[in-house]
Amino acid sequence: MTTINIYLTFNGNCEEAFNYYKSVFGNEFVMMSRFKEMPPQEGMTLRKEEEDLVMHVTLPIGGGTVLMGSDTGGEWASNYKQGTNFSISVGTDSKDEANRIFGDLSKGGTVVMPMENTFWGSYFGMLTDQFGIQWMVSFGTETKEK
Repeated sequence: MTTINIYLTFNGNCEEAFNYYKSVFGNEFVMMSRFKEMPPQEGMTLRKEEEDLVMHVTLPIGGGTVLMGSDTGGEWASNYKQGTNFSISVGTDSKDEANRIFGDLSKGGTVVMPMENTFWGSYFGMLTDQFGIQWMVSFGTETKEK
């Protein structure tokens, strides 16, 4: 089954926003990780003031829907614009389906991050489609490869 959720991006106030959303929806975070938990990445430096920013947070809303988000900053913040700071996140049941959806959505668009295995256990990629919509596509490789 393919799922669609919204992924919000913030410029340093993700934790504040998600604590507010948590109070509105009444659920607990499934995950909240910080940039300092990220393994070193070649060519990327993390400034001291970015270490405690939110790398990823997941808040269940209900009916299988989750709200996800992260902070952006430094070299990741060049395209940040409040009001357009969201992506549509697509989760798939198989690597083949993730590749198909990513390939189809990227036609005429711009690949931001090609599909690849990540340190957090997903096969994941990001793109902006031909209509300017930002997408994240993933298959959870920590489950059985298909």
